[in-house]
Amino acid sequence: MTIREHIWDLLATRNDNLYSRIYDWVMLFAIVIGILPLIFREYHMIFWYFDLISGVCFLLDYLLRWMTADLSSKHHRHRIVAFLTYPFRPMAIIDLLSILPTFNLISNTFKIARVSRLLRLLRVIKVVRYYEPLLIILSVIQRQGRILWTVFSLAIFYIFITALIMFNAEEEINPETGRYLFDSFFDAFYWAACTLTTVGYGDLYPVSHVGRVISIISSMVGIAIIALPSGIVTAGYIDELRNRRKAKEALKEKSDNP
Repeated sequence: MTIREHIWDLLATRNDNLYSRIYDWVMLFAIVIGILPLIFREYHMIFWYFDLISGVCFLLDYLLRWMTADLSSKHHRHRIVAFLTYPFRPMAIIDLLSILPTFNLISNTFKIARVSRLLRLLRVIKVVRYYEPLLIILSVIQRQGRILWTVFSLAIFYIFITALIMFNAEEEINPETGRYLFDSFFDAFYWAACTLTTVGYGDLYPVSHVGRVISIISSMVGIAIIALPSGIVTAGYIDELRNRRKAKEALKEKSDNP
């Protein structure tokens, strides 16, 4: 294997080897210390070192992935195309943007790169690449995308219908404001979404008997609709784990019996 192939083997998250796992944990640590300042209002000096360490790790990771772009791209037979298109991949763009806040530490001339602290939030998305359970969830969502989209469409349709019914059925006046309890259709839509998901903030609720009956029915049906994607994702997650386990066993048998 060439050096670039060894590097790509190290970067590949799905590889079940010690060095790849160590690399993933190092990058996860860099992500954690990179977003740690976001949970504090005050800026402490130690955050400067955290940002520098995480920024260096992100930069090296970006360069290494760019250097091996042809090995992971569908254009692997056309190396120049793979190298040229890599910076425009979604994850590569996120990687680059997550590096930009670090340039503030190097020179004041890069202050324009600080599009507020929000750029650091992009570092959270990088967790997907190094945390295998999230990769499995994304794989399940991608495979079951059509079914999940159908369930999502059903939920939106049900929220719209319930909001429409409630908006026209609940005609009570709010004594505090002197206006309708559901003053606009958006209020009714917001209430229907909260009811469907069983969140129940309590800021909007019906007071008439008709409105309460509608609320009861909406809550009961909402529980069933919300349970659908949970069951689909859970079943898909178990299947994905089983498939990965079989693939690892097959790879191990192949290596034991060359």
